[in-house]
Amino acid sequence: MYKEKKIIDMFLSNGGVLTTKQFNNEGITSYTINRMLDEKKITRIRRGHYIHNEIHLNDHEIISSLFPEAIIYLQSALLLHEYTERIPNQWIIAVSRNMKRSKYDIDYIKINAHFVEEDILRIGLTEIESYLDEEKQNSKIVTKIYDKDKTICDVIKHRNKIDKEVFNKAIRNYINDSRKNLNNLYTYARELNILGVVETYIGVWF
Repeated sequence: MYKEKKIIDMFLSNGGVLTTKQFNNEGITSYTINRMLDEKKITRIRRGHYIHNEIHLNDHEIISSLFPEAIIYLQSALLLHEYTERIPNQWIIAVSRNMKRSKYDIDYIKINAHFVEEDILRIGLTEIESYLDEEKQNSKIVTKIYDKDKTICDVIKHRNKIDKEVFNKAIRNYINDSRKNLNNLYTYARELNILGVVETYIGVWF
């Protein structure tokens, strides 16, 4: 018989996601795992990986727990930066071009992985921290994401693949954001070789 509190504590200690191996290491058998699945206590999110149905996890937190190397990108980054209210039908991430492409094919969350050159992958990289237990501020999850200035560069670079309304609103929200950093914006634009087009969309406002 498994103890519910022990199971929840295990999830909280591992970013909200547990593997079959982690269960087995704690003496929890495949029979017990299947029983918890049948009882709707846990959900399988990919082969050998589970979440607990009493622990709330946002999609980006699940992605970060499953794939710590993933960087939230483009429209998905706009959502987390509150530059759009439109929920994407897929989560867009950036990862190294050296990663195995099939790694990010999961059924629970639709992921669109962009495989990026190493020399630009970490430009504008920052992190968002969240907690599975907000009251106690523990069980921390770290989500990699491009900062606001890099995200706007990315959106401008890929503007032809982004809904026009989403694009225009993102630009307006960035312009009106008192926390934007234009020095960073133009530095990133130079590094990405898109300075001219960024100045076309942003420079006219200043």
